Amino acid sequence: MTERWTVLKVLRWTTDYLNEKGIDSPRLDAELLIGDALNKDRVGLYLCYDQPLQAEELAQIRQLVARRAKREPLQYILGHTEFWSLPFAVKPGVLIPRGDTEILVEEALRLLQGHADGARILDVGTGSGAIAVALAHSCPTLQVEAVDLQPEALDQAQANAVRNGVEQRVHFRQQDMAVLTGGPYQLVVSNPPYIREDEMAGLMPEVREHEPAVALHAGHDGLDCYRLLCRQALALLQPAGWLVVEVGAGQAETVAQLMQQHGLQNTFCRNDYNDIARVVGGQAPVTTGVAGEE
Repeated sequence: MTERWTVLKVLRWTTDYLNEKGIDSPRLDAELLIGDALNKDRVGLYLCYDQPLQAEELAQIRQLVARRAKREPLQYILGHTEFWSLPFAVKPGVLIPRGDTEILVEEALRLLQGHADGARILDVGTGSGAIAVALAHSCPTLQVEAVDLQPEALDQAQANAVRNGVEQRVHFRQQDMAVLTGGPYQLVVSNPPYIREDEMAGLMPEVREHEPAVALHAGHDGLDCYRLLCRQALALLQPAGWLVVEVGAGQAETVAQLMQQHGLQNTFCRNDYNDIARVVGGQAPVTTGVAGEE
């Protein structure tokens, strides 16, 4: 007699299996993977616990679970994630948006309060377009330019702008972070690579083995991209404009010093919800001028 596999039985088995493989959230991942295979959300899954599964459904679930067991990121398997309560498509080769980066969006919006009408914003290293799209979606009067060096990232970002209805106000272009142009901007925002060379080996397998290294690694001390941004800040910003960046743990003070060395004022740090300094900002003086290089 063939064994009868219901939704609940498969869910329990998958949860145990993913737990054995070291997955941090095995139950949630199991629900999302099975739901994806059955085209049901989590509530819909609960409502059909006793439903027996067909052979083709089981085969599809096994395929998805096998990928997750090999530590492929859940977001790549599903093909989407959520950021700023908005849907974003994600695929291999493009960095997955993180919840911590919402702090960066919050700070950018705070700095734009009362000044957002017609403001020009530059998002450097846009990746999936999460920051640019979130800002444009939150402020209907913003004009956002977003740059990235990787064509696959720009394609994904453009698709996400369309998906969230802001494609008319977010303009993407391929550009190297080392030679940024197009100012003056009221605000330049970036979540650049900031992982140190000696940290790469210790990253979670999902990150180390699957996400693009070019979007993670930034030299021996993790500060290469901040140096590039700070050197160009005054040439990019309008008077009293802001440079606001996400930073890694332990980098905030050094990045603030870099900003000050290159002529930015009123530097500040903002902690994330784990009380780690996550965002650093600096303001151009009322009269801007290109500061000397480091």
